Amino acid sequence: MLVAVLIANPDRPSITDAVLAETRAVLRTEHQPRILHGEVAAELLVPGEPGAAASLTERLRNALAGEPIDLAVLPADAHRRKRLFLADMDSTMIEQECIDELAGTLGLKDHVAAITERAMRGEIAFEPALRERVALLKDIPVSAVDGLIAERLTLTPGGHTLVQTMRAHGVHTCLVSGGFTLFTGPISAMIGFHEHRSNVLGVAEGRLTGRVEDPVVGQAEKRAALIGLRETLGLAPTATLAVGDGANDLDMLTEAGLGVAFRAKPAVAAAARVRVEYGDLSALLYLQGYAAAEFVG
Repeated sequence: MLVAVLIANPDRPSITDAVLAETRAVLRTEHQPRILHGEVAAELLVPGEPGAAASLTERLRNALAGEPIDLAVLPADAHRRKRLFLADMDSTMIEQECIDELAGTLGLKDHVAAITERAMRGEIAFEPALRERVALLKDIPVSAVDGLIAERLTLTPGGHTLVQTMRAHGVHTCLVSGGFTLFTGPISAMIGFHEHRSNVLGVAEGRLTGRVEDPVVGQAEKRAALIGLRETLGLAPTATLAVGDGANDLDMLTEAGLGVAFRAKPAVAAAARVRVEYGDLSALLYLQGYAAAEFVG
């Protein structure tokens, strides 16, 4: 058995009776929808084997083209609710790129942001692009980070609820980032992650040295983090969830039982099995079958 999930942005409810009727017709299911949250999220069972999920998702996506609705057809199995959750930070759990904001303190935001964009699109290799950008940050006071977190960074809507709800249901959560521990430490604490993993910036006499310590946390390391935690916790691959937006998240998303591209770069959205473009991060709860009444935080 499969389950089709439809999700809209909470600020723009769009899952109408007409949409649900069309969904039932397109997927040829007699099952009635289960409403997860008003006109924001709903699901319905669909006869079929797991191998048909991708083609059914594409069929439904074509039928609802033009509607501001995220959708996915997924296996309705025992591992639908995941036990391990890994998330990217920049442009995923927060709405900014930390390295760009740091560069802004030197008047270099546009220059660095252009490099960041190319790296996240997969147009240039992540590690050399990271080292190039970090070199430009030399001599920035470490104290500037606190100000940026307080004044420039904003949490992505739905993220706190996502992590708090999963934690309340016994899920282990990890923020894993190609960014920096100076940011992932405070941000992970604000959102409520169990742990965080990211790059360490060199610091001397209270200022950045323009270097990043080895090993660099990039695409391979994110995937390795998921595998390592999965094995430590003794979980099946299907019991894992990951979310991200950039090219350096792709291996992690592919390795996860459910990998979600969140408002992602085009190549990432195209490659991911599930993508969220309209909803906020609470969409990841609906994808697992949580109703809004079960949300925490």
